[in-house]
Amino acid sequence: MLDLTPKEVKERKALKINPAKTCQPVGAMYAALGVHKCMPHSHGSQGCCSFHRMYLTRHFKEPAIASTSSFTEGSSVFGGGSNLRTAAKNLFDIYDPEIIAVHTTCLSETIGDDLNSIITSINIPEGKYMVHTNTPSYVGSHVTGFSNMVSGFIKYLATSTGTSNGKLNVIPGFTNPGDMREMKRLMKDFGIDFTMLPDTSGVLDAPMTGTYEMYPKGGTKIEDIKAMGDSELTLALGSFASELGATDLEKKCNVPYKTLLLPIGIGATDDFIMELSKFSKGEVSEELEDERGQLVDTVVDSHQYVYGKKVAIYGDPDTVLGLTKFVLELGMIPKYVITGTPGVAFEKTAKALFEEFGVEGCVAKAASDLFELHQWIKNEGVDLLIGGTHGKYIARAEDIPFVRAGFPIIDRYVHSYMPIVGYRGAMRVLELILTALMDRIDRDCEDEDFEMVM
Repeated sequence: MLDLTPKEVKERKALKINPAKTCQPVGAMYAALGVHKCMPHSHGSQGCCSFHRMYLTRHFKEPAIASTSSFTEGSSVFGGGSNLRTAAKNLFDIYDPEIIAVHTTCLSETIGDDLNSIITSINIPEGKYMVHTNTPSYVGSHVTGFSNMVSGFIKYLATSTGTSNGKLNVIPGFTNPGDMREMKRLMKDFGIDFTMLPDTSGVLDAPMTGTYEMYPKGGTKIEDIKAMGDSELTLALGSFASELGATDLEKKCNVPYKTLLLPIGIGATDDFIMELSKFSKGEVSEELEDERGQLVDTVVDSHQYVYGKKVAIYGDPDTVLGLTKFVLELGMIPKYVITGTPGVAFEKTAKALFEEFGVEGCVAKAASDLFELHQWIKNEGVDLLIGGTHGKYIARAEDIPFVRAGFPIIDRYVHSYMPIVGYRGAMRVLELILTALMDRIDRDCEDEDFEMVM
């Protein structure tokens, strides 16, 4: 392994090795699955669609439905318009979705298919809908694709009647169904009438009933997406995944928005709760106050095990920033903070957090990769690694305690049901961190033939 400092490694621009991201259509497909009775459609080759479905299925351990235009050599040269027209007819006739959400792939983007014109020429059955967004895989990441698909739904469907419906819109970011359920629980605690777009709870965490349902009962309903233009406010949770949809809704329907960090940890959850309290004009319930107090209590109780520990965090930008703020609240040092998603805003926000908490010597980088992170850790180690499954090879090679959080997690189960947002989610993250660190203490004590008294 090369002995390069973070500054020197940063100069490597022409190559990415094990990037901390995947391609745009994965995120677009996930966003589309969060709309009720929606069929995500991949406008490209069958292999692309199969990979994207596989990626989501391995993380959520649920079947991710999607269809494809199945490009052949001819459509790869002359365009896929006829493929999409045929696909739309077959899908509406056979699978009867209420809406088809089309996203592009590298192939169709390189050809330059005009999806807006193609969809306009399709005979869509009455009461049915088709929307699209452009998701070239060679730009951005799966988080960008998620953001673009949410924007596509809003551009096609959201309307304003000029009369407020008093609702709150929430764009939850690229989060698990368990996170979305927790956000909804918090909003219901304030009695808020809301629309969440997308909402994969009840879709990718649907219960086993013994009967396969292609379209589970969950997901945001089309009529609710249309009514988003009459809402009073939009909360965009995470700027990378959620802000684009909020800005497009403001431009189209004059609905104001606020962008917050993902509510991970104490401070970010406080900000979310205060916005809900302000919107509802209601007091924070005793139950939520108790949850916060329990979280603070566990932070204080465990302080001696986490204080000053160096952490490396990688993954989706909004999730990484939320986790970074939380570990800073715990007194830990986020030595290396990276995402595969490009964007200088990530580095600016991370560095602002470093300054806010008075830590020095920390590195934040967007459009990075796990090979680069491994190089940094080789040069100056850390006490803990937090991120998706693929970091386990670094943890194994360097013998570092490892906490799986974010996307993708393909080698463990149940994680997508359990939140990391809110006060309850923060307690779960803290438990995972403490378990990883204290397992290491136990192992070291056994190696030393010494029993530690807790």
